[in-house]
Amino acid sequence: MTFDCKDLVRLFEGCFATDLNTILIGGAEEPEYLPADETSPHHRILFTRDYFRSALHEISHWCVAGPQRRLLPDFGYWYAPDGRTAAQQQAFEQVEVKPQALEWLFCEAAGHRFGVSLDNLSGESTDALPFKQSVVAQVHAYLAEGVPERPQRFIQALLDCYRPGTLLTAEAFTLDQL
Repeated sequence: MTFDCKDLVRLFEGCFATDLNTILIGGAEEPEYLPADETSPHHRILFTRDYFRSALHEISHWCVAGPQRRLLPDFGYWYAPDGRTAAQQQAFEQVEVKPQALEWLFCEAAGHRFGVSLDNLSGESTDALPFKQSVVAQVHAYLAEGVPERPQRFIQALLDCYRPGTLLTAEAFTLDQL
């Protein structure tokens, strides 16, 4: 299957451009979220180059951010770049559980491979297993309790485009798949 970011841009626009005034834009050197301002009437999710997973990851952060955070550049979140200490990495992983769980749901809906991202290649080494377990648990919680409206709307658009008739079930999300 071919994965074209132009499909994601189109699907995202169809889901959110009108009622939430938010668009998805590829080609950025670094991912970034920019609220509407004097340079653009739209809120903008910028993803890296034409990377399918970058787009899905940035959309997942947007889906987690509440209305007030969506008025702030990069949602006002803390971020320490690659090279984090073990303590910084633990803080990073705590805030990444929900976005990466949503990203996995998006990937599964599109039929695209998912792997957790620790995003700390040159930092202190940490055990990835607890983070992976947390992401699996969060996916299962979303599926059991209901995925929030914005990510559910996008999941359905992905399913309709890439895997019509498919239902996402907890059995598709196991630690063995990470």
